[in-house]
Amino acid sequence: MPQLSIVIRCFNEGRHIGRLLHGVTQQTLRGVEIIIVDSGSTDGTVEVAKRYPTRTVSIKPEDFSFGHSLNVGCQTARGEFVVIASGHVYPLYKDWLEKLIMPFEDPKIALVYGKQRGTATTAFSEHQVFAKWFAEESNLHQGHPFCNNANAAIRREVWEKLPYNEELTGLEDIDWARRAIKMGFKIAYVADAQVAHVHHETAQQTYNRYRREAIALKHIFPDEHFHFGDFLRLYLTNVFSDYAHALRVSASRREWFAILRFRLMQFWGTYRGFARRTPVTSQLKRTFYYPNHGEQADKVISQHPDQDRLVDYQSGERLYREDR
Repeated sequence: MPQLSIVIRCFNEGRHIGRLLHGVTQQTLRGVEIIIVDSGSTDGTVEVAKRYPTRTVSIKPEDFSFGHSLNVGCQTARGEFVVIASGHVYPLYKDWLEKLIMPFEDPKIALVYGKQRGTATTAFSEHQVFAKWFAEESNLHQGHPFCNNANAAIRREVWEKLPYNEELTGLEDIDWARRAIKMGFKIAYVADAQVAHVHHETAQQTYNRYRREAIALKHIFPDEHFHFGDFLRLYLTNVFSDYAHALRVSASRREWFAILRFRLMQFWGTYRGFARRTPVTSQLKRTFYYPNHGEQADKVISQHPDQDRLVDYQSGERLYREDR
């Protein structure tokens, strides 16, 4: 039985999944079980995955939630530890997995998550979000439940006691970490376990993402509120902060407009999510989970101080871009 399993959630990730799988095959840890949980892809995602040593589990689109897809993947996995990755991330380093699972040497660690950074097509403001959420320094004894399942690992025996909440519209990772902490477990953050996260969204997709996460946040923390005054205050302060940073790095005029749009969609979506009173319908879930994707694949970052540790993506580009 493999010690480590990777569960990758997918829906129409044909432009990205090959790069992630190639990065997994270049890792210092070998013999890793790779499980694809696909929820109805129509763009060749499954066909790309078959070029690699993977197992695919399919779920119906109408049955999808983040929690359900993870529970299906964890149930299928045989490893002692389960790494969770989104289909549109890819590791920068060959020791990504090794770094990510290292904190599990402490038996009280239930979940570990790693750093995420944007790519060449990432919105300017989202680069700032990544920098705020994922610090440059590790924290192996985190005192709060923040984490992110785009790049994380869990102890499978804890999951058996704490399956993911399948009703949430997002933030199933934070909800799981909160419940694990209540049981006496700990959460760790490892800055060296870094991935690139490809987000190339329309304004509507950004709005949908933050709206569904706000609906989930209100469910997880029912005493939390987000009023219209919070929307105005956070929108303005973040726009001004982004503009100050844009001036320091001499960002283009195009980025200045993008900052206004991203922050508006972020905080208006959050406000509308908190304001929602009615149940989440199946049609709304489909809007949240299955927007139309028109993104193009990002170029791999070519300059980095730790060149020896970098995954060589050029060697596998023909394989994962074949017929695409």
